[in-house]
Amino acid sequence: MADKFKFALAVLLLVAGVAGFYLLAEQAMILRVLAMLAGAALAAAAAWQTEQGRRFFGFAKEATTEAKKVVWPSRKETMQTTGLVFAFVVVMALFLWLTDKSLEWVLYDIVLGWRKA
Repeated sequence: MADKFKFALAVLLLVAGVAGFYLLAEQAMILRVLAMLAGAALAAAAAWQTEQGRRFFGFAKEATTEAKKVVWPSRKETMQTTGLVFAFVVVMALFLWLTDKSLEWVLYDIVLGWRKA
């Protein structure tokens, strides 16, 4: 029950931060953004105190650790892969265009005879 109260408090703090952004419309943009960030930070702190919040932040930490283990492709590999994708798209576009025109010729000229002058 306490976790539900803490989570509701976190949601209210987040809503208060967003509301503060709009209520401070006459103020400088930096104050409006700081009000929204303060609401979001307080909401995150309140959410962190719940069991679900602790599990979520643990999951986020593990996900970050796993993302650091990924071997990202080099610039050369990325450019080569991108070139292959573009070449495949061009080849498929030509194939589909040829297929479309062939079927158009067969249907309209041969089968239906609509284009004979």
